[in-house]
Amino acid sequence: MKHKKISWLIATLFTSPLLAQQALAQEASSTVSTETQQVNVTGIRASVRNALAIKEASNSIVEVISSEDIGKLPDTTIAESLARLPGMSSGLDRGNASQIVARGMGPRFIGATLNGRELASSEPNRAVRFEQFPSESLSGATIYKTQSAEVVEGGIATTIDLQTVSPLKYSGRQASLKADALYYEIGRDVPGASKTAPRLGGIYIDQFDDRKLGVALAFSYQDQPSVQKNVKHWGFNEDHSGDLNGDGKVDKTPWGWGDSIKRGKDKRSSVLGKVEWKPSSDAIITGDAYYAQAKIREPGLEHWSGDVGNWDGWQKSAYSNLDIRNGYVVGATVTGVGLTTNDTLWTQDMDTFATGVNGKFNVGEWKLEADLSTSRAGRDSAWYDLRQSSRNGATVSYSFSGNEKPAFSFGQDTGNPANFWPATLYVDTDGHLRDSLDALHLNASRGVEWGPVSRLKLGARVTDREKDYHQTTWNMQPVSAIADSEYESVKVDGLSAPYLALKDFMGSTLKAFGAKAYDPSGRTQTQNDLLSGWKVKERSSSLYAQGELDGTLGGLSYRGNAGLRVVHTTQTGEGMQTLNGAAPTPVSESASYTEVLPSLNLIFNLDEKQERQLRFSVARAMSRAPLDEMRASRTIYIDPNPTMPLTGSAGNPGLKPMMANQLDLAYQWYFGKGSLLSAGAFYKKVTRYIGITSDTTTIDGRKAIITRSVNGEGGNVDGVELVYQHSFDNGFGIFSNYAYTHSDIKESFPANNPFPIEGLMKHNAGVTLWYERDGFEARTSVNYHSKFVRNPTWAAGQLIENGAETYVTLNLAKQLTKELQLRFGIDNLTNQKVVYTSANVPQQQEVTEFGRRYNLGLSYKF
Repeated sequence: MKHKKISWLIATLFTSPLLAQQALAQEASSTVSTETQQVNVTGIRASVRNALAIKEASNSIVEVISSEDIGKLPDTTIAESLARLPGMSSGLDRGNASQIVARGMGPRFIGATLNGRELASSEPNRAVRFEQFPSESLSGATIYKTQSAEVVEGGIATTIDLQTVSPLKYSGRQASLKADALYYEIGRDVPGASKTAPRLGGIYIDQFDDRKLGVALAFSYQDQPSVQKNVKHWGFNEDHSGDLNGDGKVDKTPWGWGDSIKRGKDKRSSVLGKVEWKPSSDAIITGDAYYAQAKIREPGLEHWSGDVGNWDGWQKSAYSNLDIRNGYVVGATVTGVGLTTNDTLWTQDMDTFATGVNGKFNVGEWKLEADLSTSRAGRDSAWYDLRQSSRNGATVSYSFSGNEKPAFSFGQDTGNPANFWPATLYVDTDGHLRDSLDALHLNASRGVEWGPVSRLKLGARVTDREKDYHQTTWNMQPVSAIADSEYESVKVDGLSAPYLALKDFMGSTLKAFGAKAYDPSGRTQTQNDLLSGWKVKERSSSLYAQGELDGTLGGLSYRGNAGLRVVHTTQTGEGMQTLNGAAPTPVSESASYTEVLPSLNLIFNLDEKQERQLRFSVARAMSRAPLDEMRASRTIYIDPNPTMPLTGSAGNPGLKPMMANQLDLAYQWYFGKGSLLSAGAFYKKVTRYIGITSDTTTIDGRKAIITRSVNGEGGNVDGVELVYQHSFDNGFGIFSNYAYTHSDIKESFPANNPFPIEGLMKHNAGVTLWYERDGFEARTSVNYHSKFVRNPTWAAGQLIENGAETYVTLNLAKQLTKELQLRFGIDNLTNQKVVYTSANVPQQQEVTEFGRRYNLGLSYKF
């Protein structure tokens, strides 16, 4: 009911702004002086106006984020800003907005560029983690919802181009510093967790040599607590359970469940350097480099329940107090159940580096551009688990009713080391990912007089990308015992059972398991490690031609563009293969494809002032297959009967890109500076949709039935988007949007009732109310999305349903002096939890709480 009430509130706010506008206008008219006053537009109001001006002038249907001032975007990172735009939202990672969902489609359908250059990624697929881009380094972002030939291919849902600051666009030397103190409320509930942390950021911009040379330097640092409480249901025994209540039907029992906490640190830092040199009015050369890193250290504590799956009915006598719903045993008391207690440490180091040189030159009537770039990304991660099993079985009780409030008891003192056997150390896994992407981009344009074509644009682009992953897994028995005195009992508010934790995790484990316990050097990879490793190489080239249009049709003036982009790609997947469990051997496969991508964008001006616009777009777009799913690794089982097919699981180096024929239509009315009313509709016919299923193919000349990712049929994605925003004369402003999206595309999981397409949010809405006057700023945002399917884990195809969520934020600021500003903010004001539901079973939930976050900060502008 909570989500329904808030969604009605958003609907009311969206549909009533015209009434509010009239009332506020009357109020303003009664107090405005008749004298002419000069208004200096800055801050939120300037950002809104600048963004709308870019949106109005664009020949594509776009959304725009514009900096409010030097080093000042609306949010801490660009991900939070992106998630508030019409038709867009995000999944959360550690409580932060991260990977973007757009127009009902997940990260696989979203292209990401930095200054027009494609980015390498520390994710196994292609998805970019947008929280790695802090506000200090960016001047804004353009989100292309329609395709044009000059835009880099790769985003059926949208292409998001992030822009770094341009020092020659500023007047004189400027600098800004920010310092914040962060407070995480949930840290009060978790002993040993950090509650407070610092955040620092700054930017310096200057010009030299009579404004022919410009430089920009920016940095950010954030030591963010990574604290959470989590309860996870592991799923049900669907196939081999038994009849518990004597009605002759199989009652599906759970495999178990676990609860956990994290009490770690997520340290993020970034630096940007940019140089612009303009030796003459006919040339400008830009060089820039961006580097970001995240170092995550997350000590954690967990409980894992023992097996309660009633395999083939063997635990029937142990069950009582049954709560059976639709054949699932969602509550019961079970005797003789084991338990493990886990003291864990997750480490994850991620880095992204992007650099390039760009030159723009005027040669006669031609404008020429050359761009050479390289991007690198990596991730090193490991999970260390000190695991202990209970000495005796206990009587457990559980209730997973699907109401976001799971309840259970373990029937023993889980904080007493005497109740558990000596520990085993598991390292699962020590993994290393590397991604490299090199690109050369050439463009040329000139004015022409070819009927409605006013400018011709030509371009070529070549890229070379390589991504690989390898891992090592091991476990160890102690060489010396860990004394009971080295443990402590940790009780967490909101969770019923205490945890068993080492007082000094690294010190005690290195003493017990040896100084090289965490060193992978010299260790033999398991068969699973070898099969989990992979490398994918991708080389692509593209050519495009585009005409800028300007003319009159049926008495209406119009502008736009029409173009064609041709893309050719060759790809090679490498990995290891095992036959009937034999030692793995290398295997490699290659494929290639060519795609033709036409596009047309038209904007018709419906009045002389060009305030009312009708926008139309038709295009063919593509999104390449996730890189990790193009691996060649495979496990094959050979039936001795030669007439029987091979079976197994594998990657698929032959995957082709997902394609879409798409149509957009939008009406936009720019009825004032910073004001817009618009309604739009879109339709996408998606083909070759990628999903994991049983695929009949041929391997070494023999028929094979393999579970892997394949190009399927696809289907339709369509929706509507509504926007109302207005800047009132009395300092107030509103930005509201609503999107409805529908799709008939289904995933391949679960087999009996497949999920809808990953990323599909039927309803997505937001309202931001702001006020800015006399040095005071206030802004509150309410953003809602209905449930959607996502893949929050490393492995492809691990789909879950993310429940409906409403996030509320509040930000206040006061200009104390001309240079100094005081800021205060609250994020996740309503303490929204993240709820995952698996396999379309309402009681199979995972509930995570991140809590509210507060910040208090100062900004100083030189």
